[in-house]
Amino acid sequence: MTVRVRKVGSNPPTVVHIIDLDNTVEVIVQSSDGSFHHHSVDSKLVKTSTDNLLEILQSSRLASINKNLIISPSQSLYDLLIAPVKTYLPPSGTLVLTLDTSLQSLPIGLLHDGKDYLLKRYSIAQTLGSKIRPPKFLPKEQLRALIAGLSKFSPSFNALNAPEGLKALLRVEQEVEDVKKQTTSSTVLLNEKFTSQALEQQLSTNHFSILHLTTHAQFSSDAQKTMFFTWNKPITVLEFDNLLKLNAQTNEDGIELLVLSACETAKGNKRSALGIAGVAAQAGARSTVATLWKVDADSTALLMEEFYRNGT
Repeated sequence: MTVRVRKVGSNPPTVVHIIDLDNTVEVIVQSSDGSFHHHSVDSKLVKTSTDNLLEILQSSRLASINKNLIISPSQSLYDLLIAPVKTYLPPSGTLVLTLDTSLQSLPIGLLHDGKDYLLKRYSIAQTLGSKIRPPKFLPKEQLRALIAGLSKFSPSFNALNAPEGLKALLRVEQEVEDVKKQTTSSTVLLNEKFTSQALEQQLSTNHFSILHLTTHAQFSSDAQKTMFFTWNKPITVLEFDNLLKLNAQTNEDGIELLVLSACETAKGNKRSALGIAGVAAQAGARSTVATLWKVDADSTALLMEEFYRNGT
């Protein structure tokens, strides 16, 4: 059952809160006219479909999986979470989602209404809480970027807490060059120049509107195992938090856009689904783009080129 709860303010953004209360999942919509609407659904149904969808999407065989296997749990989630409140959503535009911890790995844009994916109709944004920073347009002349990446096998891959099987990311150099072309002013830290010391020095002394990292990363509920890799050592999520706070002290505008272009940069268990992306948001980055699971390096390089070209 969907009920109208109350009306507040005027013209707030369309926000969808999805809250896991163990036995039920509560969907609360703050529609564009400022009113709130509520819908409850059995949590077991939501979690079963979520687990099925994530298992498929995070499979190493994803490229060969029949599309219908993705659409089935995707449509089930749409019917459970979105269809009952569809009346209170705009026909198009932007939807802002706040997802409970157990659902933060759920790619809302891939929910399917039987005809198409939700991302075909809406721009999907996710926030860590109810406080939403308004979007800010960055003119091309303000696109000052710090671009850092590893295309070679680095000494940090041999660290004691590094995952096994890390390999060179051969397309990183091309991605770095493509991103550089799309920004007005940029500083590049590539391979041997991308050290933890160099990253700290740049973030503590210079003002960047964009921080673009293209490197390996891994996530865990253990903060010491949640990290991304520079040339000389892994940077843990706690160290990254300190770097961003240091940057915020010297840069009053803060980082407007953080891009984590790497394998599994936002993947983890239910306690760490947002990983470094979540830390960045909490540290004040206005917008963060990160991958949820393993991605193909060639496809990522092309995506990043198009992302910056269309974003300017």
